[in-house]
Amino acid sequence: MAFMSVDEGTRLPSRRPTIRDVAAQAGVSKSVASRVYSGSTHVSNESRRRVLEAAETLGFRPNLVARSLAGQRDDFVGILVADLYNPVFAEVVDAARSELALFGKAGLLTSALSPGVQSDADDTGREGSRGEALLDDHAVALFGDLRPARLLVVGSVPSLDRVVSAAPHARIVAASSIPEAPTGIPFVRGDDDAGMRLLIDHLIEEGHSDIAHVGGPGSPVSTLRADAFRRLMAERGLGDRARVVPGGYTRALGLRGARSLLETQDPPTAIIAVNDLAGLGVLEAADAHAARTGRRVAVTGYDNTFLAALPRIALTSVDPGSDEIGREAARLLLDDADVSVGEVLVAPKLIVRESSRTR
Repeated sequence: MAFMSVDEGTRLPSRRPTIRDVAAQAGVSKSVASRVYSGSTHVSNESRRRVLEAAETLGFRPNLVARSLAGQRDDFVGILVADLYNPVFAEVVDAARSELALFGKAGLLTSALSPGVQSDADDTGREGSRGEALLDDHAVALFGDLRPARLLVVGSVPSLDRVVSAAPHARIVAASSIPEAPTGIPFVRGDDDAGMRLLIDHLIEEGHSDIAHVGGPGSPVSTLRADAFRRLMAERGLGDRARVVPGGYTRALGLRGARSLLETQDPPTAIIAVNDLAGLGVLEAADAHAARTGRRVAVTGYDNTFLAALPRIALTSVDPGSDEIGREAARLLLDDADVSVGEVLVAPKLIVRESSRTR
């Protein structure tokens, strides 16, 4: 084997060293060196020390992909995200990765959806060229080939059963979503019913009774929020005023939905958007309405992303507990013994800002 000199006391290989090189340098067998990196307890402290010192001297780093393909890795976590544009999912993923890192687990992330087919609209509020959200089978198959020991799914991913089938030996946990059909995997999410209750009661306390919702059918989460809105408004004697108009998770679709409400003869005095991104569009429509009529419309979002807290936006929102959702999902991923968990609900908090305050 060719070597290059670093200094007089150290000789390093000119190619990437292998586990065989480490074993030879440490004076142990290849199987002993391999057991050191597989986390086996059947290695003496002295052998472990020699192997690690040899690896340091040679600059050895285990080939993570090769170990995963050989089924030797327990620290590799795949992360599939439904929407890379939604900041709430980034917050969940960041919290989960922080928790996983505490236990020496590494995460590899990709979008779960095929590029260019997520539901969206352009900046004018018109429907864009993108169609129905579809599962990216190539990305899912790639994760299946890499054989992650654990798989975290963040957001509403279509055809989740295909994800489960692609990684049959992985421990799978879903976060910030609701299953469309039984899958047998644990789900961790914010309590959307409680969150909608916080928003409605806040707006009623601010003097509103004509409250509308931009959201409705789409993902399981948006459908649940719309259903909760209708039911909770009816429970408060306001069912006849509970208008729901379609609006997706983007600013453009929020803008279009709010315009359809505010351009009627009887516009609402308050609007709850399905999420903060849609809330930006609702705020834009509400500002135009106020400039045109002189009547202010209260606006709220959902998810309490960093956008809602920006001073120029100041959007009242529900904090679903993204950090806790991410960390709890990571803990469930790591707890192989806890297979009985069906769904974990995290209590939300209302964050009141200028967008919904009575002036």
